[in-house]
Amino acid sequence: MIVGVPKEIKEQENRVALTPAGVDALVRAGHRVLVETNAGIGAGFTDDEYSALGAEILPEASSIWEKSDMILKVKEPLKSEYKYFRKGLIIFTYLHLAAEEELTKALVESETIGIAYETVQNPDGSLPLLTPMSEVAGRMAVQQGAIYLEKTHGGKGLLIDGVPGVPPAHVVVVGAGIVGTGAIRRAIGLGSRVTVLDINVDRLRYLGEVFMGRIETLYSNNYNITQAVKSADLVIGAVLIPGAKTPKLITEEMVKQMEPGSVLVDVAIDQGGCIETTYPTTHADPIFIKHDVVHYAVANIPGAVPRTSTLALTNVTLPYAVRIANKGWKQALIDEEPLRKGANTIDGKIVYKSVADAFNMPYTPVEKVLGI
Repeated sequence: MIVGVPKEIKEQENRVALTPAGVDALVRAGHRVLVETNAGIGAGFTDDEYSALGAEILPEASSIWEKSDMILKVKEPLKSEYKYFRKGLIIFTYLHLAAEEELTKALVESETIGIAYETVQNPDGSLPLLTPMSEVAGRMAVQQGAIYLEKTHGGKGLLIDGVPGVPPAHVVVVGAGIVGTGAIRRAIGLGSRVTVLDINVDRLRYLGEVFMGRIETLYSNNYNITQAVKSADLVIGAVLIPGAKTPKLITEEMVKQMEPGSVLVDVAIDQGGCIETTYPTTHADPIFIKHDVVHYAVANIPGAVPRTSTLALTNVTLPYAVRIANKGWKQALIDEEPLRKGANTIDGKIVYKSVADAFNMPYTPVEKVLGI
């Protein structure tokens, strides 16, 4: 199979979908790897490193897209890349289709095979290809929140861990999954007061034990979220429903009740966001202020630490990419149920129900398309 790695074109996105070690693995398995010039430079990988391990370096993205059987990316294709879609082309990347109607339609109309990192799911419900980026995003959410609490960045002028005689900032984390746990870890490490909300009481019990009583836990309902957000200095929105658009659990009315200079970080923004007042921002222009509250809603938070993020991401995506290349997409999906759940579009059909439901479009079970 010919595997292509184009340079990411989303603003301030410096991650790359394949490391030189990944090239080595694919080439050793008998495949050709095409890498766009300087695709890895933002993450610290040079063209020479790729070519030394067998990659062919091509100067233009168009050549990568046109010659490849499978495209490996980090972020969802942007509109300027839709023209490269074609029947039978495999795109293996973060797609986040439930928040991307235009991209969904482009994949369907072109009959492109869209396999999403974020919906590959193990039998225990875990999301192995989303986990490492969620870990990075959760940690960074608090890190960025601490910066924007500074008065010089529009915040209320709080040091997140306070000083002797002065209380620390109150950090509220809505959602106790991988992102939320990463946020809690960083917030505790920085010395802040932490409250976490979730609907899974067993998860709250587990986190309470792991963090040895250093966090406050609340069952997630509208009343408790309202009260917690009102008293928060920093709120981390860490809600995820796999493959589906995120519900707006933090409403505009709640935001209006927050103190001026408080900070909201919506990590769920690439799935539509869990805060009613947010819209996607970029690393180049990361915040806006509404109702006197600072909003940070960068849709590719891990892109700020591309070296760490690229290494962490390819650790988990590469084995799947190798198996797709070895077996072909259809046999790989038939053989592996977790990877089968990653399929979002196949041959002009939406095969992931939450995506179809998001846009009221027809849904076809992936098993029917595969004939199993």
